[in-house]
Amino acid sequence: MADNTTYNHTSYFFLVGIPGLESVHCWIGIPVCLLFVLTLLGNSIIIATVKVEPSLHQPMYFFLCMLSMNDMCLTSSAALKMFDIFWFDAHWIEFDVCLTQMHYIHALCIMESALLVAMAFHHYVAICNPLHYATILTTSLVTKLGLVGLSQAVFMVLPCPLLIKRLPYYTKYVIHHTYCEHMAVVKLASANTLINRAYGISVALSVMSADLGFIATSYVKILQAVFRLSFQNARSKALGTCASHVCTILISYTPALFSFLTHRIGKKVPPSVHIIFASMYLLVPPAVNPVVYGVKTKQICE
Repeated sequence: MADNTTYNHTSYFFLVGIPGLESVHCWIGIPVCLLFVLTLLGNSIIIATVKVEPSLHQPMYFFLCMLSMNDMCLTSSAALKMFDIFWFDAHWIEFDVCLTQMHYIHALCIMESALLVAMAFHHYVAICNPLHYATILTTSLVTKLGLVGLSQAVFMVLPCPLLIKRLPYYTKYVIHHTYCEHMAVVKLASANTLINRAYGISVALSVMSADLGFIATSYVKILQAVFRLSFQNARSKALGTCASHVCTILISYTPALFSFLTHRIGKKVPPSVHIIFASMYLLVPPAVNPVVYGVKTKQICE
């Protein structure tokens, strides 16, 4: 298979799955399937609830619908191939299909981060500038923020597969992962990959630092405004509004940071642990987010 070259690369990659746990892949597929079903069911309910309930036709719930749609696409991009690997022993993936999956997954991850920033901005306006809420957060602005986040995600990730296409892949074609992750694919190239690595790191660092910085700034302003309130009930209500968003941030960024740092400095972390966390990052937050918002948001519960 490695000798079947087209232009300057092999035609297929071989996705191992989780190295060292091949004998229990069929069992690992069960929680993956459960998370996939929960993601589709939970996020579909969120979207349907917002659609049919006129009182939820507000900016916050529009952002929540965008997040739900993004989560379903993100999980589907990774989980469908995982089922092939875990249950049907179908490890091979075409070169171009692998690059397409890589682009979708990383772009959707950046889109997820952009939506969390937009939701933090919503909370900032709602708590710090409540009198101007309706004039600032219009439907037009919500739509523009969603389109800006999508455009940013697509165009920031697009150079990654294009740069990989120029690399030769002659002998190495085994990807020790459950999906086509950028660095896992780059490491297989039979050439200098400094440009690919530098671009991948710069995108990851710029997105994380900028988005987390904006979210942190928003919450500093929010806390300052909350503690200036004179009534305890008002404080509790304001903080309760942000609780589900904070939970989503922790659920989303924690495994992402672990995966990113493991690739760069975590040489002693077993590959199986790293890949499990990298897979959890794509499967767990999309399944948990609807539960968090369903439980924490009174209007959706009702």
